[in-house]
Amino acid sequence: MSENKQDIHAQVIDSIMDIEAKEWDECAGYSNPFISHAFLSSLEQSGSVSTETGWLPQHVVIRDKNGNTCACCPLYLKNHSYGEYIFDWGWADAYERAGGKYYPKLQSAVPFTPVTGRRLLVKNSAPEEYYKFLVSTIIQVARKHNVSSLHVTFPLEREWELLGKAGFLMRTSKQFHWENHSYSTFDDFLSQLTSRKRKAIKKERESLFQNQIVYKLLTGAELTESYWDIFYQYYLNTIDRKWGQAYLARDFFSMLGERLPNAALLIVAERNGEPIAGALNLIGNDTIFGRNWGCRENLKFLHFETCYYQAIEYAIANKLRWVEAGAQGPHKIQRGYLPKEVYSAHWIENVNFRNAVDNFVIRERKEVDYEIDELMKYSPYRSDESV
Repeated sequence: MSENKQDIHAQVIDSIMDIEAKEWDECAGYSNPFISHAFLSSLEQSGSVSTETGWLPQHVVIRDKNGNTCACCPLYLKNHSYGEYIFDWGWADAYERAGGKYYPKLQSAVPFTPVTGRRLLVKNSAPEEYYKFLVSTIIQVARKHNVSSLHVTFPLEREWELLGKAGFLMRTSKQFHWENHSYSTFDDFLSQLTSRKRKAIKKERESLFQNQIVYKLLTGAELTESYWDIFYQYYLNTIDRKWGQAYLARDFFSMLGERLPNAALLIVAERNGEPIAGALNLIGNDTIFGRNWGCRENLKFLHFETCYYQAIEYAIANKLRWVEAGAQGPHKIQRGYLPKEVYSAHWIENVNFRNAVDNFVIRERKEVDYEIDELMKYSPYRSDESV
């Protein structure tokens, strides 16, 4: 069924609270918690996302002639490039050295979250043309704000291709994901590794067992404020060690536990009944997403167990296909996480600058392909002839 463009109406809202949760979620779907109204509203209402932090919501909502919400897009006006994980600092520097003003820019993303998911949130029952209308609308918003550029980070591959057809520059990067090949137990997974890698992982896990480390997996009502207090301090400790910036406010974690109780999973490491480390994960339809981690003491192998092996155990027990453990990290390969291509798309108004960036991303895509091929040579999984 086709609709006349005059019957489709676009609106820009400066808070996700200006749309009912049900309307947004019917467009976003329910397979990925990061694009849910609950997650995005927790970021906004906790103050983690705001004008003060440099993320001004400019979400796009598309409605049909009857006022029914048919499509949405999370969109932010930004005056910096922090919290994105697809780096364009070099682009900004080059643009401004040439006399331009790179900021503000527009960003379609989940703030502080390098997780692939839908960005063009078109309701399943809506006609296909809503995708094109949504893309043309976000470009119009970019032009209205007179920004240098519009960036869509970590979209699905089919969205990336659609954006490419609309004139966006197509960029790739890589992450390291673990795939569940219908394993029944963690030992089933280990049996697929080479002998040397299998022994190394067993040795790491045994080391923590000898240090009397035990784990609690907390979700729902188990996620009490006392646990959030402890985890938030661990989160700040990690930021301090990395000389980074604490993007997330303390209230965000409380709101997350309240609004997504069955999606939030806190993996807590304890010794003698006392928490010493934790990893926050979110659970999607077929994926467990590792997001934040922190600890009270830096015990050897504690990070690997808390963030990687416990997530794998959970995925196997709950028949989830994927574990996504966040950005970067070639060290994840020897723990079973293999390189996987991820995507971003970039609209640039200035033709000369666009052409220069286009040449760069074409070369970069080839480099990413080469890096993935090279990294796969270090795969810990045994071939048929391995023992």
